[in-house]
Amino acid sequence: MITGIKGTRFRRAAAVTLTTGAVLAAGAFGAAPAGAVATPTITAKGGYVMNNGTAASLYTKAADTKLSTGSTTKIMTAKVVLAQPNLNLDAKVTVQKAYSDYIVANTASSAHLIVGDKVTVRQLLYGLMLPSGCDAAYALADKFGSGTTRAARVKSFIGKMNAAATSLHLTHTHFDSFDGIGNGNNYSTPRDLTKIASSAMKSSTFKTVVKTVTTKQKVTTASGGYRYYTWENTNKPLLTGYSGTIGVKTGSGPEAKYCLVFAATRNGKTVIGTVLASTSITNRTNDAKKLMSYAFAR
Repeated sequence: MITGIKGTRFRRAAAVTLTTGAVLAAGAFGAAPAGAVATPTITAKGGYVMNNGTAASLYTKAADTKLSTGSTTKIMTAKVVLAQPNLNLDAKVTVQKAYSDYIVANTASSAHLIVGDKVTVRQLLYGLMLPSGCDAAYALADKFGSGTTRAARVKSFIGKMNAAATSLHLTHTHFDSFDGIGNGNNYSTPRDLTKIASSAMKSSTFKTVVKTVTTKQKVTTASGGYRYYTWENTNKPLLTGYSGTIGVKTGSGPEAKYCLVFAATRNGKTVIGTVLASTSITNRTNDAKKLMSYAFAR
């Protein structure tokens, strides 16, 4: 009788164990779809993605490795401008010959600003971020730096860029240019650059600019007339080719290769990230798409 009771207890215990095992197994199988999302392979040397709402890391590849940033540097240029106290976005800046000379000397990407034209700060931000105008970057640095000479003002503005990086607690970032055409000491990391972009995206003006595919801007000429500048976003392949994309900025150069800072929103979730030193324009776009799809699936 006692043996029978023991046996019954054993069988009940075994049944409980079996049931628990089944539940655990079911739980494991239930979790499988999320765990089954394959980590993507990208051509970029470095990559990083985070949830923009929680700042949780979703993907890393050499995320803290210092790399040249090319024109993605201009994200910080715009951020510094937009952080200026009492900023008047409609203030006009007269285009100087020095800006166009700089473009020619460096064979740099251009907003094709015409000497003598009066362009608003807001329009310069479009010229900076859409066609990646180094002339627009120069104009903004000249306008918002401090000093009695243009060289001093540019140096001051770059100082503000580095101060902004410090305020974001970025220890692997340094700027020696206002546009990414550096002098050997202009670098960041995928993680740091993503944090810069995330901070910049808190500005409604910045968000509006970087998600714009094309724009037509009316400016005043030196003679008092007007003309139109038409700019197309260098990030158009992503903005038009990946649902939910809201920015941010391309970059390229001999050292930087092909870079892209990207962001997209789907179902109320925003992911933001960076790929640095990808192997081509097409591949940097594909890298970004892969990483965003992976991040949304997680």
